[in-house]
Amino acid sequence: MPARTPSPTGTARTRRAHPPHSPPPRRRLPRVAGADLSAAVAVFLIALPLSLGIALATGAPLQAGLVAAAVGGLVAGRLGGSPLQVSGPAAGLTVVTADLIHRYGWRTTCAITVLAGLLQLALGCLRVARAALAVSPAVVHGMLAGIGLTIAVAQLHIVLGGSPQSSVPDNLRALPSQLAGADPAALAVGALTLALLLSWPRLPGRAGRLLRPVPAALVAVTGATAVASLCGLILPRVDLPSWRSHALAGLSDGPVLGLVAAVLSTTLVCSVQSLLGAVAVDRLAAGRPGPPVPAARSDLDRELLGQGAANVVSGALGGLPVAGVAVRSSANVRAGAVSRDATMLHGALVVAAALLLVPVLEFIPLAALAALVMAVGVQMVSLHHIRTVARHREVPVYAVTALGVVALGVLQGVALGVATAVAVALHRLARTRITHDERKGVHHVRVRGQLTFLAVPRLSRVLHRVPRGAVSVVELDGSFMDHAAYESLQDWQRAHTAQGGSVRLTGRRRAVRVGEPTGPDGAACRCRPWTPWRNHQCPAPGIRSEVRPTPGAPSRAAGSPGPSGEQLARGIGVFQRTTAPHVRDELARLAREGQQPSHLFLTCADSRLVTSMITASGPGDLFVVRNVGNLVPLPGQERGDDSVAAGIEYAVDVLGVRSLTVCGHSGCGAMQALLGSRPGTGDDGTSLGRWLRHGAPSLERLRATDGTVPLLAGRMPADETERLSLANVVQQLEHLRAHDPVARALRAGTLELHGMYFQVAEAQAYLLTDPAGDRDGGAVFVPVAAEEAEEAAEAAGPAEAPQTAEVAGAAGAAAQEAPAAGTAGPPGAPAGPDAPRPTESAKDLPSAV
Repeated sequence: MPARTPSPTGTARTRRAHPPHSPPPRRRLPRVAGADLSAAVAVFLIALPLSLGIALATGAPLQAGLVAAAVGGLVAGRLGGSPLQVSGPAAGLTVVTADLIHRYGWRTTCAITVLAGLLQLALGCLRVARAALAVSPAVVHGMLAGIGLTIAVAQLHIVLGGSPQSSVPDNLRALPSQLAGADPAALAVGALTLALLLSWPRLPGRAGRLLRPVPAALVAVTGATAVASLCGLILPRVDLPSWRSHALAGLSDGPVLGLVAAVLSTTLVCSVQSLLGAVAVDRLAAGRPGPPVPAARSDLDRELLGQGAANVVSGALGGLPVAGVAVRSSANVRAGAVSRDATMLHGALVVAAALLLVPVLEFIPLAALAALVMAVGVQMVSLHHIRTVARHREVPVYAVTALGVVALGVLQGVALGVATAVAVALHRLARTRITHDERKGVHHVRVRGQLTFLAVPRLSRVLHRVPRGAVSVVELDGSFMDHAAYESLQDWQRAHTAQGGSVRLTGRRRAVRVGEPTGPDGAACRCRPWTPWRNHQCPAPGIRSEVRPTPGAPSRAAGSPGPSGEQLARGIGVFQRTTAPHVRDELARLAREGQQPSHLFLTCADSRLVTSMITASGPGDLFVVRNVGNLVPLPGQERGDDSVAAGIEYAVDVLGVRSLTVCGHSGCGAMQALLGSRPGTGDDGTSLGRWLRHGAPSLERLRATDGTVPLLAGRMPADETERLSLANVVQQLEHLRAHDPVARALRAGTLELHGMYFQVAEAQAYLLTDPAGDRDGGAVFVPVAAEEAEEAAEAAGPAEAPQTAEVAGAAGAAAQEAPAAGTAGPPGAPAGPDAPRPTESAKDLPSAV
């Protein structure tokens, strides 16, 4: 009988299967990155005392805080859309939860948490998560400030050895008697906790650098507990009953409308705080130094689904409501977490602590936890947020929201804040100042603000003050004109002209939207700020070029760009019409007082580098020296060209600039010419070749093998031209130090040097990390992050209060809009009433870029 030949399929299957008579291979356990493990431990050490403190502040069983922390780490960490955000019991939910427990009891509060989670799941399925970003930042800041005040006043009673009342007015009224009968032991433990909490991040010297990574909250609670135990103080302490007696969710009879309002308020606070926190975490992760994090950006709809699932599980297990917590999230990011494994591992550590560390946790005095949460509440009223709100003229919104939360509750306070924000927006839209005056026989009517139908009656009254047949000028200074105002203005203009008068409209073109002048075909011009000439589609009427075509030159095809003189005249006209009115006062001041720039900016003459655009500067801020290749000839080697040395001497010795920056850029033609040059080819016979000889030291630095070639952080240089451009910046900084004015100023400490590289295609600026050349090895150019992310990172502190700063940064970033379309061309800065004034320019060049 012939042997059966195995089929190819069977052979393949045999090869894939494990050998006969042997056990199947074991599955490998998932590996956790070392950075995630260290981040999880750091977050766990912060979360453990804060979870107990927040549970104490709400009046819930203390186990509920541990349940919420564990569920937030495991469920929200696994299912959420923000891999690096850490969820758990949050201080922002303290007031809401405490009110629910006072009204309905603990079991009903757990049921409300479950219903709020189900509502979050429904909203996540509807993909409406980004709608939460439409909330005004002033409302968010005010809500958190009101919650912080409520927490601080309530926990002060526990620190004094008493019990808090149900509302802020009651707590304030009971405070004098509580102060009179304060418990010395509880007050001493609370004061020690606050002292450790505030002083730990400020430890000086080398010991401080070694100890500061330990969370201040953990040190404060541990230190207060140790002192209380060693001194034998008799104080109320943490009481964690057996998990067998832990209360679970149960919905009791109650007013339906009240329960609905409770579910809505819990959903609102949980969702807004989590979504804004996810945006803030993305910004923190993108702005931290080092290689890019492989974690993807947050999916807000998935994050809402994950938060909803966590609230369902936490409520069902008898835990507090869950939301994204910024202080733990920021600690997670700064500890180097790279994936959601850190969040989930932190939840597993909380579970282990809840099961194994109960005897240790029961040594903690309640006064220590109350002092910790009170500090969190105080820091939630952030001066940084108040200054930001005041700068945007939204203090009424902030104040109404905060006072509403304190006096009425979170949901009512937020509703009042939103109503106030809408009223402020309508007031700004309707606020229009219309003035009339006569100068030298000409009647001037000036309109400042938005010109809508609400301002038509006032506009009509003022226009009719102009006598018949008079010469009149109407100055429109706003950003919007609706159809009703447009028709009213046009009707008056026709009537006044028919009666022998003359009307001239200035400031803005006659169009529905201010700043979008009407072209010859009636279409609105939508040229944005910094639009190149070739992309302008709306030549300004009334501006004619004096340039005449050269005889015999080829004729220009229809639709192609006009002569350069015509483009220049058009750009100047756009500047005079849109930008000049906003900078005229500042330029007049500079003309009277003279220039006083604080920075010397030395860069290439490349037309793609617009210095005022990439530094957000205005008139009088920068003294600019430009040449081919941003080269600085060494002293004595100028070979008849002293222009660069003269500019440096004038800026440093005469103007007294405090900062000097050398800026290179990608795609530099001078660097390409240097790379292609060869000795003895005759290139030195041209002016350009003689000038480029000053770049020879940069070429030598590039070809050096001693490791001093500068690099870009986060990526390798794209090509040899980019590597040479980076080396050239470092080399020209060395040349600058050889000039006597610069050397004297550096020795006196009155001047600092900066290196900068601008990637044109990405519109990304890089700053040199070691412009002084003190570091061993090659220098590194680090990308400049957005200013909102830097402010959010700087505002983060040692306790839960950083959550407000990060939420603020996310809310502010979400609320920012793109610049208004088409207010200025390349010759001028962006126009409009909200355009940056020259006096608002950055004071420090590295911050500006």
